[in-house]
Formats: sequence, C-alpha cells, structure tokens
Amino acid sequence: MSDLRVQALRYLERHQVMTLATAAGDDLWAAALFYVNLDFSLFFLSAGHTRHARHLKGSSRVAATIQEDYRDWREIKGIQLEGTADRLHGAERAQAITLYGRKFPVIGQPVAAIAEALARVDWYRVTPARLYFIDNSKGFGHRDEVPLTD
Repeated sequence: MSDLRVQALRYLERHQVMTLATAAGDDLWAAALFYVNLDFSLFFLSAGHTRHARHLKGSSRVAATIQEDYRDWREIKGIQLEGTADRLHGAERAQAITLYGRKFPVIGQPVAAIAEALARVDWYRVTPARLYFIDNSKGFGHRDEVPLTD
C-alpha cells in the first residue's frame, strides 16, 4: 500500500466530521456530518427531511471535505473528495450501523431516545471517485491525488 494511501486512511480514521456538499438544480447545500470509514468509503446517517437528504433523492453526486480548524495555513492538512452518496438497505445498512457503533459507542447505548432517533434516520455511503490529501506543510495549496485502489 502506498504511503499516501496509508496517510489518507489514517487521517480518515482519526477524524469524525465531514462537510458534505450536495446540489439539486441551483440549490446548493453543505452540512457537517459525523462519519465512519471503511477503506475510503464513508458512512453517515441523516434524517430524510434534511436538505442534503432531499438533494440525494434527485442526484447522488457529492463533494466532501474533512479537516481541522487551523490557525496557521502552513499546518493545514485534510481530505477533499468527489463521488456519489447512496442510501443503504439491508445488510449494507446493518454494516454501516455496526461500524458507526464502534466509532461512536453512544449509538449502541440502550437509551430509548437514541433507539427512536436511529429508527427514523437513513444510512448512506459516500463512494469517492477522486480523493485528494491536502498538506500545506509541503507548500501552499499542496495536494496529492490518492490512489483509491492498490
């Protein structure tokens, strides 16, 4: 596995919030969402009434970023990607819930309010078509395209 792939995967595993951008015609939107990854696939949950979920019903195309809040531009590192987001069903949905529960243990807590909320949400997978690792320590605006397969 290439060093760049390893670096990008470690970055994904060590972070938990992505900003997801969606569109429906001229209506653009971005939302911060908790995610869990399996390789470069990102899984998230969302209520069907949200603006981004409504957009995904009409178009699966998305863009996303993952980064910290830096004060010095030379320290900026992060992920930029473009791809698709698909609603999950059956075994894929169950796998997403299991992965999410490992990263966010509160999901598995026997609290009625959490169980009720989870029953009302949809689960999605973001599949990147292109993914970039940003590393300004190598120069302003430096980014490398990450190979998505070995």
